[in-house]
Order: sequence, then structure tokens, then C-alpha cells
Amino acid sequence: MTTQGTLNGKVALVTGGSRGIGAATALRLAREGADVAVTYVNGKEAAEDVVRTVEVLGRRAVALRADAADAAEAAGAVERAAQALGGLDVLVNNAGVGVLGPLETLGPEEVDLVLAVNVRAVFLASRAAAARMGAGGRIVTIGTCMTQRVPGPGGTLYTMSKSALIGLTKALARELGGRGITANLVHPGPTDTDMNPADGPYADGQVALTALGRFGTADEVASTVAYLAGPDAAYVTGAELSVDGGHAA
Repeated sequence: MTTQGTLNGKVALVTGGSRGIGAATALRLAREGADVAVTYVNGKEAAEDVVRTVEVLGRRAVALRADAADAAEAAGAVERAAQALGGLDVLVNNAGVGVLGPLETLGPEEVDLVLAVNVRAVFLASRAAAARMGAGGRIVTIGTCMTQRVPGPGGTLYTMSKSALIGLTKALARELGGRGITANLVHPGPTDTDMNPADGPYADGQVALTALGRFGTADEVASTVAYLAGPDAAYVTGAELSVDGGHAA
């Protein structure tokens, strides 16, 4: 089955695309017609499942092992994806780590890891992607609703790292706008994934903070990413879009 959509002929890379929001995004972009590369660290089988599903949709796909905590691999994944699929039009910076806990429990190792994955890797991948992209290129980064509203203690390190992406995205929009490349940021709220299931032990408290009174789905976040990756969002750049059920309302 060959898909027909807004991204026909485009090539996309979704980091951390083996599960959750990343996998849903990879599949949504493929349904819109894009060929898709996904990166993974430990989820090889899950990433290969995503590839097989993309191929069933009639698109090309490749799974690449790349550790976002490693600077060389974070940038190298972009080059490998472009080589495997013949270019790059869309980068989705989805890979991230969430280390939560009281300040006194977070040592230099945790700080280095979170900043390496959530900030440095995004910068390096975006820089590498920008060098590959022409007019119409899209950089979409996954943030968090916690940059808009921190609901309680324990999220200082994680929120700090994700907040850095706001400045990065706005600066990328300014730097790349003259080349017709957009950069935008999506802030998911509580989203039903295997890392944060809607029936998990912390779900009730998260639901209570939303206006809609429920978790979102990975597909709902992916649909916003697909919009930003497509032609209808050609005049949207440097923006923060919340898909959070009213968490920040």
C-alpha cells in the first residue's frame, strides 16, 4: 500500500523513534508520505517493528542505533539517515531522558546525562540537519508541559533541560528562516505511553492538572508534529505548541 499525503517525497528522521511519541510520529509521517529513519538505543526490536510498519505503508524506512548521550552519535545519526534515504527534509528531536528527584539526590552524573541528551544532542542534530536541508526543511523538537507549569517538586533538572529548548528553537528559527527552514517546539502534556501509562501509579495526579481530565495519546501529539512538518505550517516558526489537555491553562 502506497500512502498519499502532505509529505510525499520527503525524508524524515525521528530520534528515539522506537516507542511512545517517537514511534507514533514516525508512523504518522509515513502515512503522510515520508520515508522515515528512526533512532534507538536499547529498543532494537521495537524500532524494527516501526520500520516494518512503515514499509507496509509503502514507504522506505531504516532503524539506526544511536545514543543521544554521545555527541558524535547524536550528530552522526543525521548523516547516516540522510545517506540511507537520500537526503533529509524533516528532523524530529524526540529522544530524551527524564530524571526526576529532589535536588540533593541529583549528582554531576545525572546533570551531565540529562543535559547531554535533552539539550546538547538536540543542538548537534539540528545543526547537522540544517546543513543538509534546503528550503522547506522542518525541525520539530519535543519539549514538555513542565516548561509552562511545574506542578510540584522534583522536576528541576528535567524542566531546566527542556526549558533550554525554547531558546534554542527561537534562535534556530531566526538563524534558519532566511533559508526557508522552520523550527518549532511541541509541548506534550501527560501522554499515555509505556513510560507514563494512563493507568500508572502517578496518573490520577497528572489527570487532575489537565483541563480535559484525561491523558493524551501519542497519536494526538504526532498529529501536531505532522502539521508542523507539512506545507500548511510553512509560516509557523519559532513557535511553542502545547498538546497538553489544558495543563498550562
